[in-house]
This record gives sequence, structure tokens and C-alpha cells, in this order.
Amino acid sequence: MSQPLPDGLLALLQRPSPCFVATLMPDGSPQLTETWVTTDGEHIVINIVDGMQKARNLSRDPRIAVNVVDPDNVTRYYAVRGRVLSTTTVGGRASIDEISQKYLGIPYPNFSGNPDETRVIVTIAAESITPPARD
Repeated sequence: MSQPLPDGLLALLQRPSPCFVATLMPDGSPQLTETWVTTDGEHIVINIVDGMQKARNLSRDPRIAVNVVDPDNVTRYYAVRGRVLSTTTVGGRASIDEISQKYLGIPYPNFSGNPDETRVIVTIAAESITPPARD
């Protein structure tokens, strides 16, 4: 059952906050990566490269854990467990440019060097949210 995102988490999702995402490998072990994050106002949204390990893991098992950290106080973070609600490649390139503007102040610089990479927008429904101790 999906939970609404609290105001404090929504505020962090609108800032260039560090985000750590855990997905499950085929053998059940965790795979952890840092990524950029945003929101559609109701869900957590990330943008990933199609075909990479995180994308393969999520297409097989939609369970995901996301920690969003306050960039001004790294001991303050929200821990979210949930499921992928939807994925789409439609608008993927525009989405990563928008997120890059938030984090870097420029369009996405294509760190992989592959101009043809396919970007996937991943929308995440929160099922469990652990707020910071001080919220």
C-alpha cells in the first residue's frame, strides 16, 4: 500500500540531495548505487540508463529502497522502501536534462559518452518511510 510522501521528504526531493538506491540482484543480494532523484509531487522519481544493472534488477523485481539525504546535514535522511510503479523511456532524455539542471546547473553532460543511451524514468511508490530522528 502506497504512502504519501511527507513534506520534509518532498522538500529534499526538490533540492540537489544525495540519493542512494538499493535494488536486488538475481541471487537476492543488494546492489547499491548513488543517483540523482526528483519527484512528480506524489512519488519518488529517478532516471536511469536502460540495460544497466539497476534497470535489469528493477525489470525483474520491482522492490527498491531509497535513502534521500539532506545536503546540509548528512546525518538527516529519509529511508524509503517501496516498489516501482512505472517505467518509461518516453521523455527520458528531457527528464535527465531537467534533473541535471537541479544538480549541476547545466543540461546532462552524458557521463557515459554514449549519445545514443536510452534513459528510463522510474516512478517509485513509497510503502514504508522512516523519517529523520529530528522530523
